[in-house]
Amino acid sequence: MARADNIYELPADLPIPIDDGARDHLPELRLSPVPLRSTKGTLVDLAALSGRTVVYCYPRTGRPDEEPPKGWNEIPGARGCTPQSCAFRDHFKELQALGAQVCGLSTQSTEYQQEVAQRLHLPFELLSDAKLAFANALRLPTFQVDSMTLIKRLTLIIRDGRIEKVFYPVFPPDKNAQEVLEWFTRNPLRK
Repeated sequence: MARADNIYELPADLPIPIDDGARDHLPELRLSPVPLRSTKGTLVDLAALSGRTVVYCYPRTGRPDEEPPKGWNEIPGARGCTPQSCAFRDHFKELQALGAQVCGLSTQSTEYQQEVAQRLHLPFELLSDAKLAFANALRLPTFQVDSMTLIKRLTLIIRDGRIEKVFYPVFPPDKNAQEVLEWFTRNPLRK
């Protein structure tokens, strides 16, 4: 079945998500140890990483040959996972130069994410929270569609296991990597 729309582009009429306060408890929160399977086949515990790590959490990436869940474009903040991932890919070297590690995180399986990472040529790992262990430990905002519980789009800057900055709501998703890059430029690590 051919897709009705292009997953690499954002429609002009997407609904804008609102700040519902679901992230208010996150700044300065110390992460609990939650090992997550990565697309490189390893377990990653974000609480144990040193330095700064950008973790962009997204609902789910689509595939060019699949239809999205019914009403996907009408859910504020749902659409745009592929453009967001591509933008982080395109700004990856700049973020690295500013001392950031980067990874994406969704509730999709590692196998699904491996196809995405390969197709989009992502130079960083995607982490699977298929059992919602990380989302539940942090009380991340979620939503339901087609019997799936998905994480609302947000980006965390984690420094030595503590959340330093939260971008939420993220809109438009294809501009989030640039927004994060600008934040890193304004907030350099002090040695």
